[in-house]
Amino acid sequence: MILYFAVVHWCVNTLEYKLRFLSVAFSGEWMKKALITGITGQDGFYLTKLLLDKGYSVHGMRQALAHDDRVHLQDMLGDISFHYGDMSDEASLQRVIADVQPDEIYNLAAQSHVGISFSMPEYTKNVNGHGVEKLLRAVYERAPKCRFYQAGTSELFGNAPAPQNENSPFTPESPYAEGKLIAHNAVLNYRKAKGLYAVNGILFNHESPKRGDDFVTQKIVKGAIALKQGRQTCLTLGNLDAQRDWGHAADYVEGMWLMLQQDTPRDYVLASGVSCSVRLFVEDVFAVLGMPIKWQGNGQEEQGIFLENGAVAVNISSAFYRPSEVHVLQGDASLAKRDLGWSAQISRQNLINEMIAAALGEHQ
Repeated sequence: MILYFAVVHWCVNTLEYKLRFLSVAFSGEWMKKALITGITGQDGFYLTKLLLDKGYSVHGMRQALAHDDRVHLQDMLGDISFHYGDMSDEASLQRVIADVQPDEIYNLAAQSHVGISFSMPEYTKNVNGHGVEKLLRAVYERAPKCRFYQAGTSELFGNAPAPQNENSPFTPESPYAEGKLIAHNAVLNYRKAKGLYAVNGILFNHESPKRGDDFVTQKIVKGAIALKQGRQTCLTLGNLDAQRDWGHAADYVEGMWLMLQQDTPRDYVLASGVSCSVRLFVEDVFAVLGMPIKWQGNGQEEQGIFLENGAVAVNISSAFYRPSEVHVLQGDASLAKRDLGWSAQISRQNLINEMIAAALGEHQ
């Protein structure tokens, strides 16, 4: 009799488990696993937040010697599993992929500063290009059913005529872009020749309060605030005429996620479709802070002058010019809007307002 009830109990529990399993599976509530490389950067922060909100189990790969706490991921440590790995170390990539067995991989790891790439061309191309080849090989060998997102860049287009879209030619003007082109082609090869679900997101400039201080938008915002608070006497910049298509990182990580939810893998441009010069970005930031400026002079002699008292607010230095300039980047994201239902929602002005509010909060 005891054995009879034990068998019945086992059968009931087993059936209950199977029914619960089927219910979860068919309701779409099964927890997916995502691996994010470069998780400590700006995009890593917003993508982690997005995926956690969607119920993912999030795993992040970080370098053993990296101490980048800029994005305050410690606020979410209870929900993230970290793994040590490096894009230049294939053995570590193989191990991480084997251990995690992710459903989706978002490769955000890169030497991401275009200006620095001219000083470190070999390292930049090794990490941004050949490192992606290593990672793709690890995915193919260890988790071939995994869906793979590669963080591409509008810098691939160089000085191709604007607006640029998926059919525009790639004309890289920096070691950074050269490395990203190696990665872009590697994704195409693994998708076509080996059947991986692998896509390139060709993203135009996107910023946020989490942006690093060495990027021009954050440099402008924090420099202007330092001027207003008397902690700095002048803001020094490079090419004011460079035009970029600036959006908000929170919008763009949603586009990354959408690319991996499609039935068929395809590359997409993500962009706001609106371009503005560095000069205009400076004017907008200073205006929000109640410090309107005007410009005088030309070229490297140009200066931004406070309207209120005529003092110099902005100087130009050749040290901040690139050896090879990209003049106008403006994206056409029509394909993403059609296929993904994606479009940029946060305006440049709202982006600036948010960045200023966050930076002011750091110094109050």
